[in-house]
Amino acid sequence: MSNFDAIVIGGGIAGASIGYELSSDRSVCLLEMESALAFHTTGRSAATFLEALGTDQIRGLTTGSRAFLENPPEMIESAPLSPLPLLMYAKQGRTAAIKEFYEAVNRWVPNSQILDSSEVISYCPVMRQEHVESGFYDPNAMELDVQAIHQGYVRGFRANGGEIKRSEKVVAMSHADGLWQVETSAGNIYHAPIVVNAAGAWGDEIAKLAGVKLCGLVPKVRTIFMVNSPSGDATKDLPIVGDIDGAYYFKPEGNQFLVSPMDQTPSAPCDASPDELEIARALDELNAATTIAAKSVNSTWGGLRSFVADENPVIGYDQEVDGFFWMVGQGGYGIQTSPAVARLSAALVRKQGVPEDLSSRGVDASALAPGRASLKTAS
Repeated sequence: MSNFDAIVIGGGIAGASIGYELSSDRSVCLLEMESALAFHTTGRSAATFLEALGTDQIRGLTTGSRAFLENPPEMIESAPLSPLPLLMYAKQGRTAAIKEFYEAVNRWVPNSQILDSSEVISYCPVMRQEHVESGFYDPNAMELDVQAIHQGYVRGFRANGGEIKRSEKVVAMSHADGLWQVETSAGNIYHAPIVVNAAGAWGDEIAKLAGVKLCGLVPKVRTIFMVNSPSGDATKDLPIVGDIDGAYYFKPEGNQFLVSPMDQTPSAPCDASPDELEIARALDELNAATTIAAKSVNSTWGGLRSFVADENPVIGYDQEVDGFFWMVGQGGYGIQTSPAVARLSAALVRKQGVPEDLSSRGVDASALAPGRASLKTAS
């Protein structure tokens, strides 16, 4: 069958989650250009649930996702959350930044606290005390099992009758008489009144094919690398630790540490590669601030995090072209916000408005809408 009620473009967490939500009451086809789902951004995520980070819209969507992740439906077969407290630290002279951050996020994470240097060391003994002036601590931050969440959504989507087409890159789109025609690299043609653009870094590329005004999406490379822990798995109970000025972060991964320079280098949509210069810089930062004494890197990878100008997601029907629904620009928060974003997107597709539990957290459809004034758009 080539006729559906909705076509979802993209098989990462956005596409899988909205596919699941929409397929509860309509026929849905999901198109993925790669031979495997979640090949790009989703499959390379650092997998954290941090309610303190992001814009207020992101924080509202993250806190609105916790209940789902703490008590997931049966389609998610293993617990997707495990404790991983967040520790942000300030170098000498930067305590003002810690206080400013605390004031901005305390309503979202009321159990958070400001730490002095001794308290920072007590939570993370590998830090060098002379390098630290103060810190911020969120005991409720979590680590995410990305595969369990993504595969759970895929499992639920299929159980609802959803169809997944792999290795089918969208190559042409047209809209006439209330129907989208979507042609793929496999030579297949699909029809539906609604197309959901969940193509991640390729979101504006899909918009071009559809003749839709672009939202100004900018993919940015994020580099990650692994180093050995000096004390084996004795570090497994440490928090995720980040510099308040965004120089780098690290977190325990068994008998290793995952480290990121927190780079955000603009890129065309691509199979992202790690930045070797950023790795060297972050390694210097890590060794200056900690006793980890990393001398070499075990493995590296890169992923794309896609943003628009105001760093809020773009969610909603296009204002000029009927039946084209945007679901892009999650900016690195796509996994942790996926339950709320999927519910919100499904509600907006159905023209039902923002779910009450999300609106009570300040989630505002107008702040996420395509064509909003805070976007830098191009034709």
